[in-house]
Amino acid sequence: MTLKMHLSSLFDSPNCLLNRRNRHQFLVTLLVNIVTFCHGLGVGWMSPVMRDLPTDQSPLDFSVLVEDVSWIGSLVGIGSMLGNILAGTLMNRIGRKLVMFGVAFPYMMFWCMIYFVQRVEFLYVGRLLAGMTGGASYVVLPTFLSEIADDNIRGRLGSMILLTVNTGVLTGYIVSSNFNYFSTPPFIIILPLCYIMGNFLFPETPHHLIRKGKFSEAEKSFRFYKNIKRDDIKAESEFEDLKIRLIKAEKEKESSFDYRDFITKPAFRAYTSAIVLLIANQFSASFSVSSYLSTIFAASHTTLNLTMCTIIIGSVQIVGTYVTTLLCDKYGRRLLMLVSSLGSSVCLAAFGCFTYFAQNYDLSAVGWLPLVILSCYICLVNIGLVGCVFVLLLELFPAKIRTICVSTFTVILSGMVFLALKIFPISVAEWGISATMSCCSFSTILCFFYFYFFLEETKGKSLLEG
Repeated sequence: MTLKMHLSSLFDSPNCLLNRRNRHQFLVTLLVNIVTFCHGLGVGWMSPVMRDLPTDQSPLDFSVLVEDVSWIGSLVGIGSMLGNILAGTLMNRIGRKLVMFGVAFPYMMFWCMIYFVQRVEFLYVGRLLAGMTGGASYVVLPTFLSEIADDNIRGRLGSMILLTVNTGVLTGYIVSSNFNYFSTPPFIIILPLCYIMGNFLFPETPHHLIRKGKFSEAEKSFRFYKNIKRDDIKAESEFEDLKIRLIKAEKEKESSFDYRDFITKPAFRAYTSAIVLLIANQFSASFSVSSYLSTIFAASHTTLNLTMCTIIIGSVQIVGTYVTTLLCDKYGRRLLMLVSSLGSSVCLAAFGCFTYFAQNYDLSAVGWLPLVILSCYICLVNIGLVGCVFVLLLELFPAKIRTICVSTFTVILSGMVFLALKIFPISVAEWGISATMSCCSFSTILCFFYFYFFLEETKGKSLLEG
C-alpha cells in the first residue's frame, strides 16, 4: 500500500515525465527521436569503418587514402548545413510535421549508398545525405519539442535529442564491430521506415496551427499534447491564453520587426554567447572524438582491446547525456556548462600529457589510463557542452529574432562540424594526438571563463518572453 501511494504521488508530480499532463509530450518525444537515434547509429557505425578503410582490413575492394577518410568524416558537416537551411526554410511554410517526414529519406539513401558502394565517391555522397538528415533534425526537432512541451520539462525533453543520438552512436559501435559491412544496411533501413509510420500518430504543433489560423485543429492538438479531456474548462482557458499571446506576438513581429531588432544589447549578448557555445561544442573535440574514436584509441598507446574501449566510451556517452536530462531543469543550464567546460578541458590536457609521455616512456603498466581519461571526458562534455547546446540556443535569443537566429546559428554549427571533422584527422597526422588534444583543451578552458563571467541562466524562461 505504501509503495502504491508513493508511486501515485510520484506520478502526480508536475515534474514527472509520466504525469498525466506530460505523458503524451514524453511519448511523442521518444517517437520522433527515432530519427536522431538513426543519425547517431550512422555516426557510430562509420567510426570503426573509417579506421579500417586505409588499411589492409578494409571491407571494400578499392583503395581509400587518409585524405579520403578526412572527407568522408567531414562531409557530414556540409550535409548538415544543407539540412539546416532546408528545414529552416520549410518548417514555417509547410509545418513541422511534413519536414519531420522528409528527414528520413536522405538517411535511407545513405544506407543505400553504403550498401551499393562502387568507389569512394559513393561514401562521399552517402555521408552528405546522412548529414542532411542530422542537420534538418537538429533544426526541426528542438522547435517541435519546444512547442509541445511545458516549460517545467522542456529542458529534459530537449536534451533527449542528444541522449538518443548517443544511444545510436553506441549501437553503431557495437554493430560495426560485430557484423559484416554489407550485412547491416538492409536491417538498419527498417528504422527510418518505422519512424515515418510513427509520425502519423500525432498532430502538428498547436503553435504552428495557431499561426496558420487553424484554431479548431490547434485546440485539438493542444488537448492531445497536454493530455486534456474535452470538458476541462481550465484547459480551454489555457489554450485561449496561448492563442492570444501567439497572435499578439505575430502581430508585433509583423508590425515592428526590422533590422533594429538585431542590434539591441540583448541580441548582441545572445550572439556572443551562442558563438562561444558553438566553439566550445565543436573545438572541445566532442563530435570529433565520437566520429574518430577508434582512430584516437589506436593512437593512444592503450594496452586494452580497441573494440572494448570504443563500446565502453559509447556507454559512458549515454550516461553523460542522461545525466543532462535529470539535471538540466533542476540545477539550470549555466552550472552544467561550467562543470562541463572545466572538466572537459582538464581531461583533454591529461590525455594529451599521457600520450606525449607514452611516446618516450614505457607506460604499459598504466595502459588503461587513456580509457579512464576519455571516459571522464565523454561524461563531462556531454552533461553540458553537448547536452545543453540546443536547449540554450533556443533560450538565449529574444523572442522577435529567435527563429531566424536559431536557424542561422544551427547552420554555423554545421559549418563548424565540417571544419572540426576535416581538421582533426589532419592535425593528428601532422602534429600528433598530444598536440591536437592540448589545443582542444586550451580552447575549452577559454570558453569556461566566458561562461563563468558572462553566460546568463535561462532555466524556466518562457519562449514568448522578449
